[in-house]
Amino acid sequence: MPELPEVEIARRNLVRWFDGHRLVRAEADDTRVFRGAERAEFTRIQGRLASLVRRGKYLLFAFDDGHGLLGHLGMTGKFVRRDEGDAVRFSRARFHLDDGHVLHFADARMFGRLEPAPASSLRSLDVVKALGRDPLADGLTAGQLAEAVGSSKQDLKVALMDQGRIAGLGNIHAAEALFRAHLHPSRKPSTLTPDDWKRLVQAIRESIDFGLEEQEGEEPVYLEEGGSENPFLVYGRGDGPCSRCGSTVESFPQAGRTTYACPKCQPRGRSGK
Repeated sequence: MPELPEVEIARRNLVRWFDGHRLVRAEADDTRVFRGAERAEFTRIQGRLASLVRRGKYLLFAFDDGHGLLGHLGMTGKFVRRDEGDAVRFSRARFHLDDGHVLHFADARMFGRLEPAPASSLRSLDVVKALGRDPLADGLTAGQLAEAVGSSKQDLKVALMDQGRIAGLGNIHAAEALFRAHLHPSRKPSTLTPDDWKRLVQAIRESIDFGLEEQEGEEPVYLEEGGSENPFLVYGRGDGPCSRCGSTVESFPQAGRTTYACPKCQPRGRSGK
């Protein structure tokens, strides 16, 4: 599933693809990726990309004609570039550029979202205003992380995935960060020590940096896609050996998602590296 690193790579690719080019035509199929929005408004977008900002897992497109677009990749969405006339499987919407390239929004399961809106109002949309601090765009210190997450009564991993607290982390990178920080996903935030918060914020940075390096390139490959290899330290490795100590990695449900943790490297009680 696309999380902060995957969405950031999409943003960087789009900025590079749009650079020096005009959008001459926008078209889209009548699908649920436009749920709650006017598909016809999407087709009115044209001109040059004035800015493209990422907030958490959202992309905020602003064009020089005043049109804007909120984008969310959902579970399987991605942007790919092809020559005019080349077919793209699961293409739901397309930007036709003046250099003969087409930027496709491909989304197999259609949990992604495209919402046209005036460029000037993008940051005022409710879903954007509700986002918490973005670790990459805003920076994140141990104190800021503790302030954002420390008051939660939820399990630590669930609290990290709360987009209103920290924007951009999902099931994968929350699990990876906790493994790197030697913290069990079921710990309560109130039990963390100052050293725990320091390790965790550093681990979040490392996990994001790893994700950015792993996904760099024009053709992103998500873990759930057929044929892709699992590059992560703990995520998706249930019942296999821990990459650090060799113990058997546990998997268990947590807030409707599958969580992975090493019982030796991430003990449930208070701990420290």
